[in-house]
Amino acid sequence: MEKVILIRYGEIHLKGLNRPYFEKKLLENIKKSLRHIPDVKVVRAQGRFYVENYADEAAVIDALTRVFGIVSISPAYKVEKDFEVMTEYSKKIIEKFLTGFNKGVLTFKVESRRADKHFPMNSMEISRQLGASLLRQFPRLKVDVHEPELTLNVEVREFCYLYHEVIPCAGGMPVGTNGKAALLLSGGIDSPVAGWMIAKRGVKLTAVHYHSFPYTSDRSKEKVIELARILTRYTGSMRLHVVPFTRIQQELYEKCPDQQLTILMRRFMMKIAEKIARKEKASALVTGESIGQVASQTIESLVVTNDAVSMPVFRPLIGFDKLDIMNLAQTIGTYETSILPYEDCCTIFTPKHPVTQPRLNKILESEALVDGNILIKEALENIELIEL
Repeated sequence: MEKVILIRYGEIHLKGLNRPYFEKKLLENIKKSLRHIPDVKVVRAQGRFYVENYADEAAVIDALTRVFGIVSISPAYKVEKDFEVMTEYSKKIIEKFLTGFNKGVLTFKVESRRADKHFPMNSMEISRQLGASLLRQFPRLKVDVHEPELTLNVEVREFCYLYHEVIPCAGGMPVGTNGKAALLLSGGIDSPVAGWMIAKRGVKLTAVHYHSFPYTSDRSKEKVIELARILTRYTGSMRLHVVPFTRIQQELYEKCPDQQLTILMRRFMMKIAEKIARKEKASALVTGESIGQVASQTIESLVVTNDAVSMPVFRPLIGFDKLDIMNLAQTIGTYETSILPYEDCCTIFTPKHPVTQPRLNKILESEALVDGNILIKEALENIELIEL
C-alpha cells in the first residue's frame, strides 16, 4: 500500500490525435508546480497521472489545484488488486471518516469502476460485496445510493485505487498549449483576473506595467510585482516589463486637450505593449477592460483604443460586472494585494471630465501634437525587466 494523489483532466480528452501533445505539456506543468517538494514523483498510467512519494500531502494538493488543465484530484490508497486487501483499506477510509463525523448514522455508497477486465469481479459485484462487508463491520453505516454523505470510490486499473474525496481544481487547458499574449498589468483588481482567465485557456503570459515615477512610488511597483508573482502560481514563469511612462504623460498633459488625456494615454500604452509583445513573440494583447466601467471603456473609447494597434486585443472581462470581477479576484488570491492603497499611473493626470464618446479623427489630431515615435522609443529603451 502507498498513498498517491490521483489527477483527472477534462478537455484534453477531446483533442483526438493531438491529445498526446496536450498530455505531455500538462505533465511538464505538473512537475514544475511540484519542483519545490523533495523526492516527489509524477507517473502516468492508463490515461491518468498520479503523484507518488511525497511527505507533505497538503503542499502537493495546494500546488495541483492551481495547475490549469487539471479538473480534480483525489488522495487515494494504491493497493494490490485483491478483494481482501481492498476491503481492509476501505475499512480504514470509513474509520477515519467516522472519527470526525458527529451524527449517529452515516449514509454511504460504494461506486466501482473496473478498467482491468481481467479482474474476476465486475463493477456491480465489487460495490455490492464491499458495501455488504462494510455494513457488517460498522453499525453506524446506512446505504443511500442517491444522496450519500460518503461515496467510497474503487477503481481497478493496473492497481486498485480507493478514495472518497474529490477536490475541484482550476480546469482549463495546460499553459503553453495555446500561444502567448502580453498582459497589460496595472495595480488594480481587473487586469490580474483577465490574465488568469486567458492563461486558463492555455495561453502563456508576459506582462507589461506602466510606472510613472515620481508620481507613482516604488511601493506601487512592488504591488504589481507581487500581483505578477501570485499569477505565476497558476501560469508558471513570467517576464514583467516595467515601462517608464512619466515623460509620455507629461507631454500629453502639456500639449493635448485635457478631456482626451485618458484615451491618449491608453493608445500609447497599447502601442508600447504591442512592440513588447512582438519582441516576446506574443500574438495578442490582454487587458482587464469591461464595457462601461469607466470613461475609457465605453464602446466608442474601446474602438479608438483598438485603432492604435494591429494586434488582436483580448478582453475576457468585457461583459463582467465589477462584483463578478471582485469575487473572482478573491478566489484566485489577487484581491487583497490589488486593493492596497498605492496609486498607479492611471490615477494621475486624470481629467475631471474625460471624453466618453471620442472621435478617432480628433484623437489622431491631438496625438500628432507630440512626437510619439521618440517618446515610445525612449520608453522602450528604459524598460526594467523582471523575471518571475
